[in-house]
Amino acid sequence: MKTVVIAEKPSVARDIARVLHCNQKINGALEGKQYIVTWGLGHLVTLADPEKYKPEYKEWKMEHLPMLPDRMELVVIKQTAKQFQAVKTQIFRKDVGDIIIATDAGREGELVARWIIEKAGCKKPMKRLWISSVTDKAIKDGFAHLKSSKEYDALYDAAVARAESDWLVGMNATRALTCKYNAQLSCGRVQTPTLAMIAKREEEIRKFQPQSYYGLHAKANGVSFTWKDRKTNNTTSFDKDRMMNILKKVQNQKGTATILQVKKTSKKTFAPALYDLTELQRDANKRFHFSAKETLNIMQRLYENHKVLTYPRTDSRYITTDVVATIPERLRACAVGPYKKLAGRLANTSIKGNGSFVNNNKVSDHHAIIPTEQFVQLDHMTNEEKKIYDLVVRRFLAVLYPPFEYEETTVEFELAGELFVTKAKVVTKLGFQEVYVADQEENYMDFDDEETESNLKGQFVRNEKVQTWKAGDQIEGVLVTISEGKTKPPAYFTEATLLSAMENPVKYMEHYEKEAAKTLGETGGLGTVATRADIIEKLFSNFLIEKKGNEIFITSKGKQLLTLVPAPLKKPELTADWETKLGQIAKGTMKKATFMKDIRSYSMELVEEIKGGEGTYRHDNLTNSKCPVCGKRMLSVKGKNSRMLVCQDRSCGYRETIARTTNARCPVCHKKMELCGKDDASVFVCACGHKEKLSAFQERRKKEGAGVSKKEVANYLKKQQKEANEPVNNAFADAFAKLKL
Repeated sequence: MKTVVIAEKPSVARDIARVLHCNQKINGALEGKQYIVTWGLGHLVTLADPEKYKPEYKEWKMEHLPMLPDRMELVVIKQTAKQFQAVKTQIFRKDVGDIIIATDAGREGELVARWIIEKAGCKKPMKRLWISSVTDKAIKDGFAHLKSSKEYDALYDAAVARAESDWLVGMNATRALTCKYNAQLSCGRVQTPTLAMIAKREEEIRKFQPQSYYGLHAKANGVSFTWKDRKTNNTTSFDKDRMMNILKKVQNQKGTATILQVKKTSKKTFAPALYDLTELQRDANKRFHFSAKETLNIMQRLYENHKVLTYPRTDSRYITTDVVATIPERLRACAVGPYKKLAGRLANTSIKGNGSFVNNNKVSDHHAIIPTEQFVQLDHMTNEEKKIYDLVVRRFLAVLYPPFEYEETTVEFELAGELFVTKAKVVTKLGFQEVYVADQEENYMDFDDEETESNLKGQFVRNEKVQTWKAGDQIEGVLVTISEGKTKPPAYFTEATLLSAMENPVKYMEHYEKEAAKTLGETGGLGTVATRADIIEKLFSNFLIEKKGNEIFITSKGKQLLTLVPAPLKKPELTADWETKLGQIAKGTMKKATFMKDIRSYSMELVEEIKGGEGTYRHDNLTNSKCPVCGKRMLSVKGKNSRMLVCQDRSCGYRETIARTTNARCPVCHKKMELCGKDDASVFVCACGHKEKLSAFQERRKKEGAGVSKKEVANYLKKQQKEANEPVNNAFADAFAKLKL
């Protein structure tokens, strides 16, 4: 008898098939002597739309709410129905005795395979392949240690509970809001609190009142000192009169100061922890302005296609003890190009795992993102893939290097009874910073702040004078000046800082409660590492937020939605509570039925609250442009990187891109330009006022030796046309398409 292996995607299926020697191509699968490897295309099966339960649900009417089916039904996704039939055919073959689930090792991966099997009605025995990378070695080891599918029944229950609860709350609340206010409004347990955080940050910025603060700075023998309050240790004060009086007092001293003490301290800094997905997304956004979704997609390619990095959707920053033995092989695999010397040096040493990066208790489903044992070919990667790979490899190498050590010299002098302080740092051992620093000849540094210190981004500065001073020395010619600064408002969210806020949303709780804060910390905040990127993308695609540069702003639609959504849906505590219970279901300490009973009650409460709402909604982005399909006035909206006109009638669905931000740089101010118009009439427009026809731009770039090819332009225009035909709100596109307002 043969065994059917179900992978999540074709690329992973091909890797597994190669290892299992399944070389014969059949319909939707690859067959060998012992195994048949087939695949999904992500999800092939999903929860049924409301109208599948009752015909009257086709119409969006308030009297039909809440929708609470006795039993949730599964349906095959139309676009991937052909592959579902191919999988079903293989698992029901008479020569097939059992099934191996080889989808992604996580809650959502479990759901992909189990729903396919359940919808097909198959009762054959099942086993589980649980691996964190798709290298040949990992696949072989995984098949040598297959687990019973029963070990993951609780994980499957948690996955189903998550999907069904999102359906019940999302569908009911969305329909209720849409019917009540005659507008295309949607909400959800994660996206709405995230939107509320963005709104709260903007409100803090709007209400912020800057205050002036003052400090004193002394210059002596080319060394800068900072005034320090003896009582509070503060280096600035909001009291200008006090600081002016101190300035006059020290200036009357005629610039002669006495050194009180010179203190030298040996210090060390350890490498930052390994990457989990959220931390990697944050760094990629800060350094390369990659969106969270872009980073995840790049990581997925490095995991599936190149097979050089481990499973990306992880929330752990540690590895387990059994992985330590594989480190030398991973080092040899990545010892190429810029990492050859760094990794080679480690490969010849004895690797010992310590608590800074090895902790079994801090790894649940998957360990931190690290390189695999697969040999790396950097020339096969795109520029973006190289950037993400570089982040991961250097972080991996850094934790294996010794700590960064330096000697900190603190010098204090007294002038007219006032204390002034300076610090100088001398590197004694680069340690892990060797991974990040190219020029290792300089050994003196000046650090501006903690982040600069930890990442060694400060410039190396020689300051030998500080090293020669001793207590009691007199310093002549001290020049003291006063400085003024203003307090700054909180910064607008970027995708990097929004990910941080989603991961740790405690400060956005309306009322701080110790237990709720603890729950948020334990569950990892809003959403999961696997879903946060999609949540941010959904907020953009629903036109609830928009980007200006790298900063995120809430739109008028988003602001209005928050006034109409029931209060509990806007609080971080709700989703944290859900994730806690889903985690309990996955561990087997809570029954799925208990959780779903609460969700059904909550859905009923939501609908009743929305029905009784007294708010109003109005389109304040209507234009005079008429929809060429239905004739209604169109809405002016901003996508993530574009400006569009969208028909206000969702059942019509017409949309038109009128401008898109490109990577083309303005020849005047060098900022990114927008491409407006269509086809040959397209024009590049810059904020500085520069305008340039597409044809002129191409000609100019050709002369500069970096012309845009016709193929690139054709691909861009093709992509633009494709996006114009896509539905506006992807998450609820099918549902809204059936809506008649």
